[in-house]
Amino acid sequence: MPGRAAADLMAQLYQLEQTQYFPEQLLRTRQLQQFAYVARHAGETSEFYRQRFEELGFAAAGPWTWERFAQLPLLTRRDLQTQADQIHSQRPPASHGQWHELQTSGSTGQVVAVRRTGVNQLMWLALSMRDHLWHQRDFRQSLAVVRANVESNEGSQQGWGAPVSLLHETGPCFTRPLSTDVTELAAWLLEKQPHYLLTYPTYLASLIDHFESSGIRPQQLQQVRTIGETLSPALRTRCQAVLGAPIVDTYSAQEVGVIALQCPESDLYHVHAESLIVEVLDDQGRQCAAGATGRVVVTDLHNFATPLFRYELRDYAQVGPACRCGRGLPTLTRVLGRERNMVVLPNGQRHWPLVGLHHFREVAQILQYQLIQHDLEQVEMRLVTAVSLDASAEARLTSIVQSALGHAFQIRFSYFDSELPRSAGGKFEEFLSHVVQ
Repeated sequence: MPGRAAADLMAQLYQLEQTQYFPEQLLRTRQLQQFAYVARHAGETSEFYRQRFEELGFAAAGPWTWERFAQLPLLTRRDLQTQADQIHSQRPPASHGQWHELQTSGSTGQVVAVRRTGVNQLMWLALSMRDHLWHQRDFRQSLAVVRANVESNEGSQQGWGAPVSLLHETGPCFTRPLSTDVTELAAWLLEKQPHYLLTYPTYLASLIDHFESSGIRPQQLQQVRTIGETLSPALRTRCQAVLGAPIVDTYSAQEVGVIALQCPESDLYHVHAESLIVEVLDDQGRQCAAGATGRVVVTDLHNFATPLFRYELRDYAQVGPACRCGRGLPTLTRVLGRERNMVVLPNGQRHWPLVGLHHFREVAQILQYQLIQHDLEQVEMRLVTAVSLDASAEARLTSIVQSALGHAFQIRFSYFDSELPRSAGGKFEEFLSHVVQ
């Protein structure tokens, strides 16, 4: 018989099994109904939202329509950073369980604090389990995890951990921190021969480089799961070619949890409409049509401790079409990255930098790179190389970078002996702009 935590999880999973096939209009109706509950609570217990609703002339109790919802100003990271005490609910529902506070900087250095309750934790467990069930993973097999904030473990007796271990007996879970040298990690994977691997895309790319050059790879690997960073289509292709395993990606954010999961029948990302309202907005604040790219804005439908209404993540994504799987959940075609990952040209235009490691390899054996735009005319190229580069190689790299970025930036080279530094959360960005517009 399942314990209380397992029973709650199973009940939530049963609901998600039904709601994923709801037609779009029914999902939107349910979303608005749920938003009305959390909005009323926010208006009564959050000073920030009480004032915001009064300024708009809205009653917290509603009635709420999508037109009225769209009039709510976006909640910015700066709002959450400077007005957290006013945003937090002063009376989170006791029935939602104990709340805990998490802090995240999102690699920006702007730390924000969000309180999340037992209900939020349950939704995270259920949506994570949805991912496992969608992709029909065999829990009897072994899992290797390489990520930040874990210690080395040669096979936890707890198995895969929550949520899987709440419901199933599992195979062993091996863990290694991101600080592990790639060569050492590759040898460890060859020894353990895991069936599943979970890690960040940039670290996966380094592993693929190693296995490709050595001609040896883990033979039992069935699937690679990526989290935490933007995943490129090129890395998907390389992983299948070199490791013989497909990638399944997850889109999430610390503030709101799991946002979207890759469909088991396509590469589209299904948005978790039961948990979040996800908008993709153009520069005029209008909802993007399928195929268009815009800013990701999220509303958490179950956080009654820190209400997040129309919270701008500063991610960019491309709206997807209806999926052939038959699920009514909205889709994203791609998650393109953060605003800070766009190059800013001197004329004010911005675009995604088309920089590819495969072009750099035509010049030299580059083990790792990172481009940092410091101002409107200067870009620093950070490199870890197998051998020192001469002036000719630097000139060729400069030409490639200038062509990819679309401007004759001054390219300054910086060399590192080992892995380039990551954020405190272990994330790494290949292009980063410090230009504020």
